[in-house]
Amino acid sequence: MVEIVDRLETCGLDRDDYQLYDAVDVEALEQLLTSANEDIEVQLTVKGVRLALTPDGVNRVFADSTDSAD
Repeated sequence: MVEIVDRLETCGLDRDDYQLYDAVDVEALEQLLTSANEDIEVQLTVKGVRLALTPDGVNRVFADSTDSAD
C-alpha cells in the first residue's frame, strides 16, 4: 500500500487527488499477491497512472495510460 502511494506521488498525484480504498480492495489485492503459487502481475490504473504489481512490489509504472480509476 505504501509503495503504491509513493509511486503515485512520484508520478505527480497528490494524496487528495484520489481515494485508493474506493478503487481497490487493498486487503484482497495484498492477499492475492502474497498467496499466488505462480508468477502473477496485477495492473492497476489510478488517475491515468498504470502500475504493475507483483509479490515483490510495484515493478513498473506506465504514466501514459488514458484509463483511470477513481
